[in-house]
Formats: sequence, C-alpha cells, structure tokens
Amino acid sequence: MREETVTLRREWQAFWLAVGFVSRIPMLVKVDYSQRLMNQSSVYFPLVGLLLGGLYVGLYSLLELWWTPLIAVLLVVGFHLWITGAFHEDGLADSADGLGGGYTVARRLEIMKDSRIGTYGTAALVMVLLLKVALLTTVSPVWLGLLLAPAVSRLTPLCLMRWLPYVTDPDTSKSKPVAEGFSRQRLMVAAVGVAVLALAFQVALAALISIALVALVWGTMLKKSLGGYTGDTLGASVVLSELVFLLLLAV
Repeated sequence: MREETVTLRREWQAFWLAVGFVSRIPMLVKVDYSQRLMNQSSVYFPLVGLLLGGLYVGLYSLLELWWTPLIAVLLVVGFHLWITGAFHEDGLADSADGLGGGYTVARRLEIMKDSRIGTYGTAALVMVLLLKVALLTTVSPVWLGLLLAPAVSRLTPLCLMRWLPYVTDPDTSKSKPVAEGFSRQRLMVAAVGVAVLALAFQVALAALISIALVALVWGTMLKKSLGGYTGDTLGASVVLSELVFLLLLAV
C-alpha cells in the first residue's frame, strides 16, 4: 500500500476517533486505536465542533417552525448536552469545584476527580447554561452562534495542550492519550482551519479574542493553581470560549 494511501487512511480514522471522543455520534469506520492515533485526532476537534454546529442549526430551523426562538434554543441546548454527553460541561463543573474548594494542588486535583458535584460546580454550571441560552437568543442571526461557537471554542484546548504541562493521574485520565505528543504543526493546521472559517463568516476578530483571552486568562490561572492543565480544565476552556465568543457576537 502506498504511503499516501496509508496516511489518508490514518487521518480518516483520526477524524472519526475525534468524533467518538467528544460526542455520542457513532463512528462509521473501523478505527485501529492507538495512542498515536488519539494524539493525531486532536487536530480535528474544531471540525467536529463544526459538524455539531451544523446539527444544532438544522435542529433549530425545524424547532423554530413550531415554537418561539427561546424554546427552540432551550431544546437545542438540551440536545447538545445529550449528543456530547455534557462532556465539556462536566469538565467545567469539576474545575469549578476543584479550584474553588481546594487549597493545595493535590487537594484540587483530588476534588476534580470526585464524580460528585459541589456548590461551586453547580453554581458555575447553572450560570453558564443560563448565559448561553440568553446569548443564543440575542445573537442575530441565531444560526451563526449555533454553527460557529462549537468550532471556534474547540481550538482553545489545543492551545492549552501545546503551551502548558499535563498534570493529573495518568492511569485514570481519559485525556492523557490526547494530551501527549500534540505537535505544533497540527496545532497550526487546526488554527488555519478555524481562521478560514471565521474569515468566511466575518467573525475573525470575535474568534481571535475569545480564543486568545480564554487561553491567556484561564491558562495563567491553571498554571498558578495547578501547575498545568487537566482533562477537566480543557473541557472548561471550551465552554468559556463559547461564552466569550457569543458575548462578542451579541454586542
């Protein structure tokens, strides 16, 4: 088999592995799983976000025929939580509990591994979901926020993975295979893809600010509080980037 064919086959599998990692969408191809392939799949996270955004737009367009925009957005957000398994929202809640309730790095990491949700996590989750619904009903057109926010926001964790060290128990972390070996070249490919998308829809400034601001502020906080990032904090960065991006679109 030619090298180009092998490379294309590996990238095709990496894409579907990314789909399966961040959503409940069934993988339509057989994937020869390896840690290397999991590393490679990270570059497709923004593309998977765009795929999810397309589903949200299609569902919203149907729901809007029968209900008000507010009800339609609420149902779409509910669908989002189901199709993604609330993957990133869970990371946000765990991060809020750990950073808010721990006084040492070890204690913060211990709290973040606890499957139970605490006061900080509950408050953060409720506020984030309320704000997201409010912003989506304010953005005009609504479909723009639904389509682009999931794609733009998924570049932020790739930046954090490249610039910060990984700090957690490697034997219990789902994100370890993603975190290890993420190359600068694949980050640039993902960044160029998001830039082209943002330019095409004339939201490049909002995309740049949301990614850079969250990566800088959240990344600095993680460096100070944990010494690096965990899988939960990567998920939180997606949610935070979505909110900042939607805030800028709603201005």
